[in-house]
Amino acid sequence: MIDDRPVLDDHLHLDPDNNRGIDAVKDFARVGGTHLLVVNKPSWHLGVEAETGEDFRAVFERTIEIVAEASAELEGRAWPVLGVHPGLISRLVDDRGFTPAEARDLMQAGIDVAAEYVESGEALALKSGRPHYEVDDDVWAASNAVMRRAFEHGAALDCAVQLHTEASEDLTEVADWAEEAGMPAHKVVKHYASGRLAGPTPSVMSEKDRLETAAERGEPFLMETDYIDDPDRPGAVLGPKTVPRRVRWLLENGHDEAVRNAHVETPKRVYDIDTEATLEPDE
Repeated sequence: MIDDRPVLDDHLHLDPDNNRGIDAVKDFARVGGTHLLVVNKPSWHLGVEAETGEDFRAVFERTIEIVAEASAELEGRAWPVLGVHPGLISRLVDDRGFTPAEARDLMQAGIDVAAEYVESGEALALKSGRPHYEVDDDVWAASNAVMRRAFEHGAALDCAVQLHTEASEDLTEVADWAEEAGMPAHKVVKHYASGRLAGPTPSVMSEKDRLETAAERGEPFLMETDYIDDPDRPGAVLGPKTVPRRVRWLLENGHDEAVRNAHVETPKRVYDIDTEATLEPDE
């Protein structure tokens, strides 16, 4: 903890078998981190080349296992966020010969399986989105259909949906799609966000300029590293110690309210989790 405060990293990945795994969690905890939202790695990174929705289950189960191990290392706890990485559509279409419609159906089936874990209480939220790079119109439409399926589950289960999308400061159209499905826009979370975003709740990459913008705006936001725990890219994105270090920096610069916003109020609003109560010894 930092001054008895909860410190949450809203989006990172752990590779329990091929890289640092729990050692990364220990680094996070050592510098004051208390809570984690652990997003399953892309299925193919864990050796799963899915043919059916059920094939994603191995990825989800392994993520749930590492989250339980992570919770044991934290003063707070960790939660799993499960879903299908939107980049899978390019792998299916470009490398494996799927049509965009076939890829859509497979990815929606994977989202359906992920939703089972949210319904049972084994996962906190869903992950979906669309490619952040240029794709053709059929792939774009198929990707949006996958994302809309995630929103349908978000509405039915009253859970959040984290999105991996193109860089943007205006995703009101996407938030509108969620609301059309019956899901509140604030439960849509734009992962890898800048400090300013219209529509979903921004999960802000923990770089100082982005955080300063978010803090000064005073709107709900979260903080993340998108740590990818990839042995081939050890320096990619941000390291697991970053969020706690940025929390200290925010506090040193008088942004106490922003820290409470990102680590207590917004997690409660978006995920219905209590990061303060889960610091108590009996939790």
